[in-house]
Amino acid sequence: MAQSKIIQRLRILVYLAYALVFAFSLFRLSYDYFRTEELARAEGRLSLYQSTLQAELERFSHLTHVLAQDSFVAQALTRDSTATLNIRLADFARRAGLDAIYLMDPQGLTIAASNYASAGSFLGQNYAFRPYFQNALAGRQGRFYAIGATTGAPGYFISDPVRASDESVIGVIAIKLDLTRLSESWRNSGEDVLLADQSGVVLLASSPDWQYSTLAELPDKALQQIEAARQFPGQRLDALDWRITGQRRAEIDGSELLHLTRGTGLHDWELHYFANDDRAFARAGLVTAVAMILLIAGFVVQQLRRTRRFRLALFRAETEESKLRAANVRLAHEISERRTAEHKLRRTQGELERTSRLAALGQVAASVTHELGQPIAAMRNHLAAAQMTNSAGGPLIGNITSLVDRMEGITRQLKFFARSGEDEFEPVDLVAALHAVLGLVEPNRAAIDAAVATNLPQRPHLIRGNRLRVEQVLTNLLRNALDAVEGEEDPRVELTLRQTAQEITCEIRDNGHGLGAATLADLQEPFMTTRESGRGMGLGLAISAQIVKEHGGALQARNGERRRGAVFVLTFPTLDHGEPA
Repeated sequence: MAQSKIIQRLRILVYLAYALVFAFSLFRLSYDYFRTEELARAEGRLSLYQSTLQAELERFSHLTHVLAQDSFVAQALTRDSTATLNIRLADFARRAGLDAIYLMDPQGLTIAASNYASAGSFLGQNYAFRPYFQNALAGRQGRFYAIGATTGAPGYFISDPVRASDESVIGVIAIKLDLTRLSESWRNSGEDVLLADQSGVVLLASSPDWQYSTLAELPDKALQQIEAARQFPGQRLDALDWRITGQRRAEIDGSELLHLTRGTGLHDWELHYFANDDRAFARAGLVTAVAMILLIAGFVVQQLRRTRRFRLALFRAETEESKLRAANVRLAHEISERRTAEHKLRRTQGELERTSRLAALGQVAASVTHELGQPIAAMRNHLAAAQMTNSAGGPLIGNITSLVDRMEGITRQLKFFARSGEDEFEPVDLVAALHAVLGLVEPNRAAIDAAVATNLPQRPHLIRGNRLRVEQVLTNLLRNALDAVEGEEDPRVELTLRQTAQEITCEIRDNGHGLGAATLADLQEPFMTTRESGRGMGLGLAISAQIVKEHGGALQARNGERRRGAVFVLTFPTLDHGEPA
């Protein structure tokens, strides 16, 4: 009797040990699962903050370059006339929502500013010690975050050189952005976020106590650079009370939190996001508690039934086991169906996102084309009037005319990208179209003294399509080929037209730099280009591919022999065999 009680107690102790191991394992697994959910949510929030910061830093990145081309800015530097420019800069700053726009001479002295009428005006202040001024004076765009030397307010500075007609730098134009609303939005959201620069100094933070702290002790060289640029005057730059405690975990201000970081893509700055995982602990504890309650309840019921009705309990246990197996089978089937449904949903969501992006791109293209059309036409009229009144012209008018031509070309590409393509189709002679296109690109060919070898038949080669849009495709491909051979020792483009019973093939071959590692699918993506900055938007092949598809044709591209040059092959069905797609 005593021995049976000992055995029973030992069995209970074993059950308790198993229960504790089960509870610990279940809690750990549950916590890992819910922590993964919290990390995924934190990743999403961090991505949002990263994109918001990048958009804020890049929103006015081109404004200084545009202002540097303004005639009023050049006149203020060469003729010492700033009264009109001050008013003009003040109006620009007010409309754009900028803290300040100001112009400095080559010595760093501010000679015009949008805040000329305020008590903290930049007029008369010298900022030659700022890195953004030094970079712009060297001919590059300058960017810098610092506390204002005049106002004491922090900001993000962007600068560009102002050049004379001989391209020499005669001054620097700069703007100041206020980024404090970013930290205010982080604070209002109730989340812990900070932005640190390449030296580890906290520039922005959801907690005011963190700002201008350092993630680690700064070396003497970094302190000297900060002191020379007067980047953080009056700030102690004390080390922040924080440390990394594990993978994606950190302790800050005495609280251990989830910790995620992500670069901003600019200046080697880094965003740090801290998230509380108390909810993961609570949910894991709740799951474990419920499981333990169920486990203990089942154990008690099992013991009572085993004591009173052993045989009946055994029968019921077998019945429950069979039901559990059936439920497991049904559950496995439901899980399989759910996974299949989730896979279909993800695929549908991906297709919807791609369709939405293309639709949005079309709407943006149509809107930009509509909004820029009239201003560009007005600019061209003013330039024509200026050229008539000033027959000598001048480099500034010529430069602006070139910019207007480029803007018209860009809007023309956007217009073709946004149109529906519902044009009337008719017989089109590819031979005549190629002769017309060769005439159009003759200035391009003559400018680089390239040789164009043509192998065109004498008789017409007819397809069914829209002549203007077909010529647009041929013009784009020929211009691309001429652009590719520019700078080559012996620039050469070969044009060949062949016809079979079913199709007509046009081959354009050049000895330029080739496609490199890019594929035709890559080049057909909107805004994808292999040219240097400013030489194209990357819409040409995207538009051409769409036009060829509408005509039932095909466009292929490959590198030439030994990866020298590129070969573009354009195929259309003949008039008797082809119908537009």
